[in-house]
Amino acid sequence: MLNDTYKTISTLSEAIYTEKRSKFLAFAIPVTTIDEIKDHLEVYQKKYYDSRHVCYAYMLGADRKDFRANDNGEPSGTAGKPILGQINSNELTDILVIVVRYFGGIKLGTSGLIVAYKAAAAEAIANATIIEKTVDEEITVMFEFPFMNDIMRIVKEEEPTIVSQIYDMDCTMTLSIRKSKMEKLRARLEKVDSARLLTTDEL
Repeated sequence: MLNDTYKTISTLSEAIYTEKRSKFLAFAIPVTTIDEIKDHLEVYQKKYYDSRHVCYAYMLGADRKDFRANDNGEPSGTAGKPILGQINSNELTDILVIVVRYFGGIKLGTSGLIVAYKAAAAEAIANATIIEKTVDEEITVMFEFPFMNDIMRIVKEEEPTIVSQIYDMDCTMTLSIRKSKMEKLRARLEKVDSARLLTTDEL
């Protein structure tokens, strides 16, 4: 079975964690691109400019291969890694977790930092609404106008999302459907007279 679903969060969530007077503000943010991540980081770094550290970790993509953890000046592996660990243990992606630390005057030591960053990230994620999304693929089909009904019957039965459509003598329709259903949709569209599936290069 194709694994064509992934988990992410629906909206921003926050948490505050305090340890020996150090205050950790944690934010879990849904993101889909590196640019979005950069924008969020800039906003939080400006907003909390007076904090000691703004540490973060993110995970992108349904296959969860694009990720990064940043300690932002904390001892190596004590901040970004535990934050990323929480993203992983919840099997989330398309998420950025930022933890802002205000130092309270008492050093926490490396193990104390790891525990605090982990707890702050865990709380922010626990406060988030976790949603499941499908991995969708797009297909573009070109066909002659008289075959519109045949195409629309398939669309009605297979239930892809219509991304765009152009009706002319030659009609073009771009459909989006979850990965596991793509093969069946493709096979049915190919059987329609005059229908031609366009490859990405032709679009």
